[in-house]
Amino acid sequence: MNKPVVVSEEALVAPVIVPDVTSSAVAKASAAGPAYIVLGGISLSHFLNDTMQSLIPSVYPILKESYALDFAQIGLITLAFQFTASLLQPVVGHFTDRKAQPFSLALGMGFTFFGLLLLSIAQHYAVILVAAALVGLGSAVFHPESARIARLASGGRYGFAQSVFQVGGSFGTSMGPLLAALIVVPFGQPSIAWFCSIAFVAIVILWRIGYWYKPQITAKRMAPPPAHPDAPNSRRVMTALAVLVLLLFSKQLYVASLSSYYIFYLIDKFAVSTPAAQLYLFIFLASNAAGAFFGGPLGDRFGRKYVIWFSILGALPFTLALPYAGLYTSAVLTVFIGFIISSATSSIIVFAQELMPHRFGMISGVFFGFAFGIGGLGAAVLGKVADHTGIAFVYQVCALLPAIGLLAVFLPKMPTAAR
Repeated sequence: MNKPVVVSEEALVAPVIVPDVTSSAVAKASAAGPAYIVLGGISLSHFLNDTMQSLIPSVYPILKESYALDFAQIGLITLAFQFTASLLQPVVGHFTDRKAQPFSLALGMGFTFFGLLLLSIAQHYAVILVAAALVGLGSAVFHPESARIARLASGGRYGFAQSVFQVGGSFGTSMGPLLAALIVVPFGQPSIAWFCSIAFVAIVILWRIGYWYKPQITAKRMAPPPAHPDAPNSRRVMTALAVLVLLLFSKQLYVASLSSYYIFYLIDKFAVSTPAAQLYLFIFLASNAAGAFFGGPLGDRFGRKYVIWFSILGALPFTLALPYAGLYTSAVLTVFIGFIISSATSSIIVFAQELMPHRFGMISGVFFGFAFGIGGLGAAVLGKVADHTGIAFVYQVCALLPAIGLLAVFLPKMPTAAR
């Protein structure tokens, strides 16, 4: 995409662009390569953000025992967290397309700070829901703008930049169960307050990134970039976006099923201890992080459509085998499942961004928000099903979800420069 990096919306004032960008300037920026310090900072912030967020499902066994919760109530906690993120992320992305807020990321991290603090002292189920919703609100503010910053710092390597950004979040998600096993399980619910220090560190980092981001913003009004002559028409764009949403649905719902209930599945089927089950969950989430990192660069090199095909359908044999495997075989299978299925994340998001580059913030918000929202809704539904049929049945049904990847056949062929 040898064009100006424009993240504006037609007919709206104050779009976010890289100032004084010309074709030659973009070429120089691409030749210079990514801004690694900025990418490292935004990835580290994503790591810290998602580490804190992943504490919520990791402490479910503690909350379930302390407050005598059933699986449906556990699912509602996930829904409270992810619904605020799902509802508000597209709104935040739409707003920042019009008027960028370079220090909004630090503000969003403040919501996460107070959400964790409230969760550590909550004594009632309703307060737990409010705390989870506050952490979700922090996520809603963080993701759209941080994805935009990653693209601005990419030096033209959009898949690579998105993978660096995603891998921070994926590793952060994998750390939650491990830290819960080491800290929250021995010291109890009040120890969640200790993680507010992580939020403070993230606020400092994001405030400094805001100073880098601020000069990238201009109030100059610009039209959307001209369409590539080989780009798909508007009808195919809408079809492709619908397909990408469904692919993300299959991926995220399966990941949500393991993230929210895998601990209970291992305890129920294999009678392992809670710390041991959290360690197995960490293994799965760590493999997710590794897959998220490699998927983006492979999409840059070979094409995002091929990576999407491999990622969604490649996991199917392993998901089908998981409900019938023993304990140690299950751990090995989840490594393959996590690595393969997560490699699609960067390619799906960048594919969608390239379909509608003039609505970058909104598209990022919709896809990040949808991922959170469908995970929360799916977790609530799966919790209800688990209460009536058993947790093992849930995994037999979810094993079929990657088959939705066959819909990738309807994705259009993108111009080579925008692959």
